Amino acid sequence: MNLKTILFFVLFFIIILPAYADVTPQDIDNAISKPLHHPYLYFTEQEKPAIQERIKNDPDCKDIMDRLLAEANRLLYTPVETPLPQQFKDSRFDTSGKFLGVYGLYRNAAFNLAFCYQMTGDEHYARKSFEFAKALCDMETWVMRACQFAKAYKRVSPWNVIDDKVVFTYAIIASSTTGNLAAVYDWLYPALNRDERDWIRGALLEKAITQVRGNWEYHWWSTAYRCNWCTWCCHGLGIAALTLLTEDPHLVDVVAEAYNRMNRTLDEFGLDGGWAEGGSYGVHTLRMTLYFGDALKRLTDGKYNMFEHPALAGKSANLGLYLSFPDGKSANIADCAGGRLGDSVLYNKIALETGNKQAAWLRDNRYDTGYDVFDIIWPHHKVKGELPSQGSLHFRTIDWIMMRSDFTDSEHVTIACKAGKNDDPHHGHLDVGQFLINWRGEAFIKDHGAATYDELYFDAEKYDTPQASSAGHNLIFVNGEQQIPGKRFRQPLDENVGGEVLEFRPGQTRDYTLMDPTHAYPGKELKKWRRHIILEKPVITVVVDEVVSVGNGAKIEARFHSDCKQVIGDGYVLLDGDNGDMAIIPVIDGDFINKAGSHTYMAIQKNAQLQRIPYCGTFIHPSGKRTVLAHIILPVEDETETLAIIDSVQRSTDNNGTKQFSFTKNGIRYDYTFLMGNNGLVLE
Repeated sequence: MNLKTILFFVLFFIIILPAYADVTPQDIDNAISKPLHHPYLYFTEQEKPAIQERIKNDPDCKDIMDRLLAEANRLLYTPVETPLPQQFKDSRFDTSGKFLGVYGLYRNAAFNLAFCYQMTGDEHYARKSFEFAKALCDMETWVMRACQFAKAYKRVSPWNVIDDKVVFTYAIIASSTTGNLAAVYDWLYPALNRDERDWIRGALLEKAITQVRGNWEYHWWSTAYRCNWCTWCCHGLGIAALTLLTEDPHLVDVVAEAYNRMNRTLDEFGLDGGWAEGGSYGVHTLRMTLYFGDALKRLTDGKYNMFEHPALAGKSANLGLYLSFPDGKSANIADCAGGRLGDSVLYNKIALETGNKQAAWLRDNRYDTGYDVFDIIWPHHKVKGELPSQGSLHFRTIDWIMMRSDFTDSEHVTIACKAGKNDDPHHGHLDVGQFLINWRGEAFIKDHGAATYDELYFDAEKYDTPQASSAGHNLIFVNGEQQIPGKRFRQPLDENVGGEVLEFRPGQTRDYTLMDPTHAYPGKELKKWRRHIILEKPVITVVVDEVVSVGNGAKIEARFHSDCKQVIGDGYVLLDGDNGDMAIIPVIDGDFINKAGSHTYMAIQKNAQLQRIPYCGTFIHPSGKRTVLAHIILPVEDETETLAIIDSVQRSTDNNGTKQFSFTKNGIRYDYTFLMGNNGLVLE
């Protein structure tokens, strides 16, 4: 080892590591600038004129503020109902209750009115803001019913959480309320007398800080570092502690604890910015760090800057960019909602703090003027947005892959596929080996995303739904055997349950992925499965499955779900979309049959409607234990073209097990050679 290398490691351990090491309350106390004068969380009295100048001269900020003021003027005459409507005992079964709607309205009303007061100086807004805030302070609890003991006790514990969890007195919506009221306290401080301030201060202490302070370990989310709950819950506590430092300076211990636990959560973002709960919850986890991170950075003059964490400083735009399709919708993997991932506030702040060019591109190309208070408070970034030169990406830590030839052209196919572990009972699905195809804004091969968040969805019964079980995914089934979870209620986590990406080869004209989902199954019927997925750019997908069953004559099914109408043809399936058609063409030695099927689903809710979720499958009964199935999935004009492609298919297998097949489309021949290796086929 040369001298330069030794010096590098010395500097790394002396300088770099302490930046991400745990901090103490004394560290925080020493770093905070004093004295503090409200407002100070997100801006000071001295910084306020710059924000008001943006409102006056920036068209986007003016538009947002005009809308906020119009709503604020309506709220001035809105009756404040106290107490709030009662929570239903079974609120996720009977969703007709008013509680959550009124609760959310009051929370946002108090926050936005307080901001309008700061920007205008009109005390009418301050008085009405306090009226809404006081109603929230007078609630018995800020925890919604679904997160209280009676409903949350039987939830299956996520990674790094003990099964013996019995305390549920602080949760995600309570944290949102805490964060909003902390800002209200900061912004209304000059307009309130001591008694009024203590209404809010007392509620922040009683319903948030003292629920957790000194007993963090009793709250399951406090160590759930691969779950969005940890940053969500910590952000409210951290902001509340910061806003109360003028009265309670000893609350620096809560600030330090929130900072440390949020950093540990950020540590769990993968090498490429991957997050196993799915895109929606991944970008939400990042967004929850913005507010506390910004306030802490400001109050410590940049000494404790969460935006320097690699998860925010490096790959923070990857989820929102790579998991999105050209129309802005997203790969509906896990409990993702399938819409746009993130918002203008998230990507603007990341670009502003880190200079991330992809975040800047997302902010400027996927969002309009914005809608949020923080679209005004935080100035628009000045970073020149850029797209990566390579459109495909392997999220290596979680083993998800996106394959594409273009980020913006809907005429090009985008493929999402995943391996990874079945170790997330909170938002994960039993879907190892899954793939999706999006073309022209339609999900030709789709994932259904989350089922309804009903009475049982976060309990063991989650996997009875087609959305979360392997039954509702585009997988291989041997004699109907389905995948298993790696974590069950009151049973230890088995981190071996799942699959892995064996190879990923991106290229200019072709991307290739090889996955092995074998260990996602119990192994009684399916003994081995390797899935090859090829994107022949820009629009052709080839899927090759090597399957080994426990015995001869097994029934093997390759299942496909689609948003399009599925028409069973002679040796193919036509996917009839609104903007074009695709065909699924099996290439299989021996007999096969294509059949349509459907899942029946009904949420555990009072007024639930029966749903039938269609799918189609290719079924074979091979004579031996090992078989290979291939499917070509590509755009077609009509049945005539489909049959011509089928007629063009050629295939062969030599004595070494090497398999070759080819087909022709639009006069172009596509050839594939799979060499037999020690563990199975590999694309040449």
